[in-house]
Amino acid sequence: MEELAATQVVLDSTALVSFVAYLVLVVAIGVYATRFASSGLGEFFVGGRKMHRFVVALSAVVSGRSAWLLLGVTGMAYQIGAAAVWAVTGYIVAELFMFLYYAGRLRRFSEAYDCITIPDFFAARFNDTFGVLRIPLVAIILVFMVSYVAAQFVAGGKAFAASFGLGSTTGLLLTAAIVLIYTVLGGFLAVSLTDMLQALFMIVALVLLPLVAIVNRGGLGVVIDQLATLDPTMIDPFALSAGALVGFLGIGLGSPGNPHILVRYMSIRDPEQLRYSAVVGTIWNVVMAWGALFIGLVGRVYFPIPDLLPDGDAENLYVTLAGQQLHPILLGLVVASIFAAIMSTADSQLLVAASSIVRDLYQKVFRRGRELSPRRLVIYSRVVVVLLVLVALVFGYLAHDLVFWLVLFAWAGLGAAIGPTSILALYWRRTTRAGVLAGLLAATTVTFYWRSDDRLNDALYVLIPGFLAALVATVVVSLITAPPDDADEMLDSMTDSGGQTPRPE
Repeated sequence: MEELAATQVVLDSTALVSFVAYLVLVVAIGVYATRFASSGLGEFFVGGRKMHRFVVALSAVVSGRSAWLLLGVTGMAYQIGAAAVWAVTGYIVAELFMFLYYAGRLRRFSEAYDCITIPDFFAARFNDTFGVLRIPLVAIILVFMVSYVAAQFVAGGKAFAASFGLGSTTGLLLTAAIVLIYTVLGGFLAVSLTDMLQALFMIVALVLLPLVAIVNRGGLGVVIDQLATLDPTMIDPFALSAGALVGFLGIGLGSPGNPHILVRYMSIRDPEQLRYSAVVGTIWNVVMAWGALFIGLVGRVYFPIPDLLPDGDAENLYVTLAGQQLHPILLGLVVASIFAAIMSTADSQLLVAASSIVRDLYQKVFRRGRELSPRRLVIYSRVVVVLLVLVALVFGYLAHDLVFWLVLFAWAGLGAAIGPTSILALYWRRTTRAGVLAGLLAATTVTFYWRSDDRLNDALYVLIPGFLAALVATVVVSLITAPPDDADEMLDSMTDSGGQTPRPE
């Protein structure tokens, strides 16, 4: 039998020019935002709480999607078919409810008590003046965020390799360098503005590519018939086990625990505008998700076996299909959309990790009670971002997991630890500091143990048992420890009718 050759895509000069133009625009935004970001930690890490509702909507959804959507979900839809829809359903629903019910309470409290990080929120909510909650929260954020950032750099290496014919290591380094430049320069403002731009690139590419590919194949009916001929389960959204279905839906539990999403809510200028952000963000989420799913499905028709893709890797489908179907200028846009997904997540995560070191450890624990220059703190933050990029590069170089699973592990660790504890802290008056600490420890322990056992990991996505463990531990320990005296005041500050005067530090 004749041997099938894998398709390779290398950008021509036209596509390369459009891609480079995108990168220049991203760096220009970083330069533009430099002056604003340099004025203090509040400006560098949460944009001075002055972000527009549209920017918040797009920034919140794209910072949570990363290369996992463009490379991981498209690859999964290519492999398992329509059942991949459940991997996107959970987070879409979860984030809609977060915009409507979670975000406003967090935003109002963070302004009342001058919180610019998630550990700040927990410390203020539970009078944690000695770092009992800050320190474990910082440790959890750093461990999982470095894994998360490393996954984005690995995805960038794959994208460069598939698009430019470069080695994966070279691509890894280039991706890190691009993200580093504008994040260090412009801080949160640059990150949010570039996220908005990147959201536009992503949605155009995710709508355009499947439409062109489906039309060129003869229409949606033809594609569905050919998928059914290849494998009838490809068009059955329920062709998966109950455990897999629960696991996919459980991905949404990670949204309330990932700080790079939560900090977007803290940055909006007016919390009353979050309903608008909910509508825009949900529409964006749905369209991007369906685009990724249809790319995977139509891609299976064009490339019936993985051996036809570069390195036999389903995560290379997106670029490969675009190279076959689109004009070089549009191919450059597709490649730019991959880096948009990567950078919109990596930059946000770097800022969260850096803020946990500079704000939560250095300023609030090691130098507590001392006057510190705002500009000097921003300089320290920029240095920490550089160091975190170097650590993530080393981790990414050594990592062998697929992007999809590496991201899901980091997403699970953060979601399990911070998700249930933050929800209870926002809504349940009886939550105590000891309960939150127990929840953080339970979630982290279960996440690592579950992930290390192949049988458990194959049976159910680790986020679900981790989330439940944290929820139970927080509730049980809170019930057996003394309730906080000022819980009513704290929760009142989260509502429209709040306005309590914040406590002095």
